Amino acid sequence: MPRGPARPFSVAPMMDWTDRHYRRFVRGLTRRALLYTEMVTAAAVLHGDRERLLGFDEVEHPVAVQLGGDDPAALAEAARAAVAWGYDEVNLNVGCPSDRVQRGRFGACLMAHPEVVAEAVRALRQAVAVPVTVKHRLGIDDLDGDAHLHGFVAALVDAGVDRVVVHARKAWLEGLSPKENRTVPPLQHERVVALKRAFPGLRVETNGGVRDLDAVRAHLRTVDGVMVGRAAYEDSFVLAGVDAAVFGEEARPSRAEAVAAYLPYVEARRCAGTPLPPLVKPLIGLARGARGGRSWRRTLSEGSVRPGAGPELIERALAALPDEVRDARPDAAAAATPVGATADGVGSRASRSARPPTA
Repeated sequence: MPRGPARPFSVAPMMDWTDRHYRRFVRGLTRRALLYTEMVTAAAVLHGDRERLLGFDEVEHPVAVQLGGDDPAALAEAARAAVAWGYDEVNLNVGCPSDRVQRGRFGACLMAHPEVVAEAVRALRQAVAVPVTVKHRLGIDDLDGDAHLHGFVAALVDAGVDRVVVHARKAWLEGLSPKENRTVPPLQHERVVALKRAFPGLRVETNGGVRDLDAVRAHLRTVDGVMVGRAAYEDSFVLAGVDAAVFGEEARPSRAEAVAAYLPYVEARRCAGTPLPPLVKPLIGLARGARGGRSWRRTLSEGSVRPGAGPELIERALAALPDEVRDARPDAAAAATPVGATADGVGSRASRSARPPTA
């Protein structure tokens, strides 16, 4: 059986976004979603400033650390360090297609080397007691057929992986930028569903292009979990409906309540010397598409860089929002039939040993 609880909803690890400030703010919107760090390399954890790389607030739980690397021993040591800091899960990045990551021989290029990834998973499983998961693509370059994908996942299952998170696009390692690789290759969520059917005892999570909770609920009918990326920062208020729609809880916080929960953290970090702009950044998308949203974004973006700006800037921007925007709550109807709150998901009682055809 896989280790750890089911994770029907998560916010994707995103460089330059899912830092400790963002995660602390998001906890005012959802208490149940699994959050991730930005990717941090094993070498950075072993030789860098661990407080800066791994530090987090206790209210961020459940929170996973995403590691990058291809050396099983180094990954295992980094995982032990992360778990000592209190992380609930260790995730291995096998999806990033950037040139820098490829030069380090990790990320998406490892999809061409399933034996390396499997050995890393074995080392991680032996090193820590928390779940070990892998985030990967459907394929890379010309290695993008189901035979390769299923063979890759079979190797991970043999190594003891607890869950796979599949970005439902292939990656082109040459010819496309990381940004283009998030949008140009077509989404193929149906292939993730087929992967789940081939491995009914494995927890399988899908990721890519999911913009709202209706789409989340639809995906949860066929896979065990859904990971949301860009929508979680571009229109962060969507997260306020997660606990009700996915987990069946009553919490549906307003924008005002989410900001109020975050302000004490902002004040504490400011007193510790953190500049205001990175503390304001997580708030930018909170009023996207709402009346007064452009003014909200402009007030925060422009005001946070002015000398002497402090938490009162956020309070002033919030007060300027129309009442119906500031105090609005997610639609209660979305919580009528929650999906994925208690079960492991599709096929949760089936054997982990099921194997797909390889040709």
